[in-house]
Amino acid sequence: MARPIVIGFEATGNYHRTLAYKLLAAGFQLRLISSVALARTREALHNGWDKNDPKDAQVILHMLRIGATQVYVDPLEAGINDLQELSKTHEVISKAKTQTWHRILNHYLPLYFPEIAHFAGNSRSDWFLALIERFPTPSSITSLGREAFVAEAWSLVGRKVSKARLINDIYETACSSVALPIAEDAVAISMFRMIIGQGRSLIRERNRIEQIAQSLLADHQDYQLLCKILGIGPINALTILAEAGDLRRFRHHRQFLKFCGLDLATSQSGTFRGRTKLSKYGNARLRRTFWMAAQVASRQRDNSFRDKLGRYMAGNPHDADRRRKAMTALTAKMARVAHAVIKTQTEYRPFIERPETRWKDPSLQVP
Repeated sequence: MARPIVIGFEATGNYHRTLAYKLLAAGFQLRLISSVALARTREALHNGWDKNDPKDAQVILHMLRIGATQVYVDPLEAGINDLQELSKTHEVISKAKTQTWHRILNHYLPLYFPEIAHFAGNSRSDWFLALIERFPTPSSITSLGREAFVAEAWSLVGRKVSKARLINDIYETACSSVALPIAEDAVAISMFRMIIGQGRSLIRERNRIEQIAQSLLADHQDYQLLCKILGIGPINALTILAEAGDLRRFRHHRQFLKFCGLDLATSQSGTFRGRTKLSKYGNARLRRTFWMAAQVASRQRDNSFRDKLGRYMAGNPHDADRRRKAMTALTAKMARVAHAVIKTQTEYRPFIERPETRWKDPSLQVP
């Protein structure tokens, strides 16, 4: 019986995707080789840093023989291509929106309406941008008068607690502003409004992507289980599924931690032992997602993540280095929990893990 043909290759951005899909469809087995591993193996085998295609081919064959490869998972074949595009586009738009938001806060508002930044609030909301797009300068507010401004701003502000007081505070702020005396029809203000319009457009696009993702994954069992873990929201769950695919393909949580780059590594030689730290030889987007989820979970009450952080920080709550290590441990715990709930298909329970609550056999107790 003929043995299957195994093909090894080094990832080349997205250029390898189409060829890999064709090879998989033709029945070949594919193995992905890390660029870092390939480079270091080449230097070790040939005792030099020079690189060329024949030498790379020899090294790839060597790594295939010793099994230093990863099984290639094609996104299209695995059914996660749409999820990956949604997740990556959401990240691109979110970064662009954040850059635009910072440009407004740090450049335009200090020049043309510095005091209004006090009312900015959450960057996810659109009402503040809608307000300054209509009223980009203090003179555009004071020229209307209080009653006319309140009437026009009422629908822009949206549903707010103490809405009337908020609008009146904005008017009083405009009356005492120290902004540059720029006319509303000046070119500079038109550029300001252009950037505001760009920010509002990015918010709408981001919200649309989130709606598409929620409708696409509404009946996805793994997505629902991930969203029930404290700290993991819809976008974090989308990113986990998009980057990791089916988490059940990792037989042990240590394999998943290594895939995320959350495994520990130590440089040791003879009597020397270096500092143990994260390897970070894994998926950076997954690692960042679990870090952010751990940050959120640690701030919520009555859950195992917050309890673990408290036990780590007991005795020295103000040590920044200790807290960083504790958050790293929480990040790894978040990844383990995500792997466990999907592998076992059980919902996460936010109980507090305490050693003294474990069951003990009464017959073994010392009287």
